[in-house]
Amino acid sequence: MFKTRLLSGILLVIIALATIISGGKILFATLLIISLIGMSELYKVFQIHNKALGICGYIFAVVYYVYLYEMIAYEAGTMGTGLLGGAMETISGVGVAIIFMALVIAMMAIYVFTFPKFQVEQVMAAFFGVFYVAVMLSYIFQTRALADHGNFSVWLVFLCSWGCDTCAYCVGVLFGKHKMAPVLSPKKSIEGAVGGVAGAALLGALYALAINHWGGASASIPVYAGICAVGGLISMVGDLAASAIKRNHAVKDYGKLIPGHGGILDRFDSVIFVAPIIYYLLVLVY
Repeated sequence: MFKTRLLSGILLVIIALATIISGGKILFATLLIISLIGMSELYKVFQIHNKALGICGYIFAVVYYVYLYEMIAYEAGTMGTGLLGGAMETISGVGVAIIFMALVIAMMAIYVFTFPKFQVEQVMAAFFGVFYVAVMLSYIFQTRALADHGNFSVWLVFLCSWGCDTCAYCVGVLFGKHKMAPVLSPKKSIEGAVGGVAGAALLGALYALAINHWGGASASIPVYAGICAVGGLISMVGDLAASAIKRNHAVKDYGKLIPGHGGILDRFDSVIFVAPIIYYLLVLVY
């Protein structure tokens, strides 16, 4: 199991390197596919993955991603690289609101006209899946698109989430005594959580040193360390939130796509929470 998990982890890192370094349409397409798979995994928990509500969620996730791509191209002044030409001039300020109002109306229409096929909890889960998976994961793309430093700062998302998880595990195994969430996740400890946040901060500082020295960047070491510390803390909430959903529905793993790790949501549960936090912290700081 360890060997399988390790090899899968290495493959994930290689894919992350290839897609994020490339950026643009390659990263866009990769995140869209990951989002749709993650939504499917969540929808399976609520038994709507192949039903009208789930299909509606998938369609609107695609619509949101196309809008996001256009919005970034519009703001960068490169509409020639967009997917819809100059249409963004008319909806650039209200696009997300329009998309999600239409999503609510569409899902409630399905709920009403197929009543009593779906429960209200399933409708809420369908809407939640679009925002929780597709929208929040899209902040990886948005962070990568940040002017001047996006190619460097986007890696903070993974340093925070995966780095914190690794450091928390190591510290927890060595020093963990006090349970952090005994009912939800008995193996996680307060000591591990502290070690995870401290480890994420250290990784952020080391990363800033590395890109300043070898990448020609001008990253602030305290800022990167602080951002990673906050991101590490948030990543644990994301991890536990995904676990709570599985516990409520007696599910062990969301899927089997990634050997040794489970599904997309099992591996990206913390990334989902961290990505928007990193994006807005970077926007605030810079």
